[in-house]
Amino acid sequence: MSAEARTNQHYDQDPRVFELYLDRTRKYSAGIYRTDEDTLDQAQQNKMHYVADRLGLEPGKRLLDIGCGWGSLILFMAAEYDARTVGISPAPNQHTYIAERAAAAGLTDRVSTLVGEFEEHQPEPRSFDAVSMLGSIVHMPDLDGVFRKAYAALKPRGRMYVSESCYRNAAKRAEFAERENSVFVRDSIFGWGDMRPLSDLVRGAENAGFTVVAVDDLTQDYWRTIEDWLANVERNADRLNAIEPGLSDQLSRYLKTANAGWGFTTKHYALTLQKSR
Repeated sequence: MSAEARTNQHYDQDPRVFELYLDRTRKYSAGIYRTDEDTLDQAQQNKMHYVADRLGLEPGKRLLDIGCGWGSLILFMAAEYDARTVGISPAPNQHTYIAERAAAAGLTDRVSTLVGEFEEHQPEPRSFDAVSMLGSIVHMPDLDGVFRKAYAALKPRGRMYVSESCYRNAAKRAEFAERENSVFVRDSIFGWGDMRPLSDLVRGAENAGFTVVAVDDLTQDYWRTIEDWLANVERNADRLNAIEPGLSDQLSRYLKTANAGWGFTTKHYALTLQKSR
């Protein structure tokens, strides 16, 4: 079984699980909180506008979202920016959900998905204006290969947005990667993952030919996002445990472990990359 397929033990769970602890769009990555009053839902809307700005999305542009999850980003970009979007994910439940949402919103002409791992697909060279990866490269073993393939798929001057949780540096990775709670999150929640330091991501991007346009630190926003997810888990514990006994405790342990490390062990960064020509 491949690394990406093993992650389906989490991502392809009963869809009701994600409705009960994420926001209404099931967006499974950091939001951006503009004010103290911003809700989780507002923060996720803020984040998707921010990604669109980083990518320079405009009507008619083509976006490839690698590891599209429940489709929040591709549905949003199609509806709000009139972009033509393609999502890739190995989790079958997600594709059914995205197709239903696209049909309900009248977006079937602008939203499509490909089932499987990114490594299985070969996008037509120079066919996309933008590529995004929000929290998915951590589940892909071949970092260099992913960046090279994304680079090839982009048109000249096209942009790539990558956001990922990272160990604060290589020394922290060596110190914490095999600790009990780290192993629990990696193996028992996600099935497989390789959280790297930022320097590994930058090196992979530069080796593929990208120019690094911007690096943004979203650590505090991810901390607040997870606090909101934790509140949802607590609020919906009975309903989560009815789907799978003990699920609320498992999710709480995972989320508390993630939030305990921010700033000391881990960081969350967003990279904006550009294909020069």
